[in-house]
Amino acid sequence: MIRVMIPFATILATASAMWAAEPENPKLPPLKPLFDYPLRDTSICVGGDGLYYLTGTTGHPTWWKTNEGVRVWRSADRKTWEPLGLVWKIDDGTWQKQKHGENRALWAPEIHYIKGTFWLTLCMNFSGTGLLKSTSGKAEGPYVDVHPKGPLTGNIDASLFADGDGKVYFVWQNGMIARMNDEMTDLAEPPRHLKPSNHSQVGFEGAFLTKINKQYYLVCAEFIKDDYHCMIAQANSIYGPYGPRYLAVPHGGHNMLFKDKEGQWWSTFFGNDTHSPFRERPGMLRIDFNAAGQVRPML
Repeated sequence: MIRVMIPFATILATASAMWAAEPENPKLPPLKPLFDYPLRDTSICVGGDGLYYLTGTTGHPTWWKTNEGVRVWRSADRKTWEPLGLVWKIDDGTWQKQKHGENRALWAPEIHYIKGTFWLTLCMNFSGTGLLKSTSGKAEGPYVDVHPKGPLTGNIDASLFADGDGKVYFVWQNGMIARMNDEMTDLAEPPRHLKPSNHSQVGFEGAFLTKINKQYYLVCAEFIKDDYHCMIAQANSIYGPYGPRYLAVPHGGHNMLFKDKEGQWWSTFFGNDTHSPFRERPGMLRIDFNAAGQVRPML
């Protein structure tokens, strides 16, 4: 038998790298819904007025098959939320009005404040993804479809990412991405799939992208043993290569990350599995970063 002696320093360095690849047994702090209203896929952004805006999938109990459109809430302190009502109706759309049998539901809208106005990304069950722009600069609209001739992609779970150089990217499904044209009316390049180094995808749905401390964070949702988790992979450039995916927010699948007015980072939450602290209500939690810059709940 040939024995190979490995220096202890090499073993220690390898172990340290392995430990750094995973947050330390991430756990959730005590969580309660922001308010009592049935909602999935919570999305929050800060507007140009310094107020917080929230949306998500609504229309319970028929939201898997049919609902009305996009509802938005507003808050000054993230504690008291004022409903702005139904800001965009599916019946006011173009391609979105098409039914597939009895199915015509708008899923997972996100609200973004980019280039001085509000944008709503959306997907229609069985139809694809789209993008709406507020023509008033206000979250309550009115909104117009930037691509009324049809969906931007044929998949689900759309999002937007504005990089520091002014370029805006459309992100969707399981880590698909494409830069948008300057007018934000269409995709400006062929789509590509961003993958982690240790798996075929960060997650199967709920893709979201942001940039924190010069690193890109690709966020996706994934079922692991019936629990719906938030998984993340990081990269130094937008198209990668991305490092290993890791569990960032337990039971926090289909979330997004946002920075508050004080510069602190948060994750949204809604609760999808039986081990979640609550189910199908809007929520959020503070997040922290370990030595490798990886996201973990702040306890």
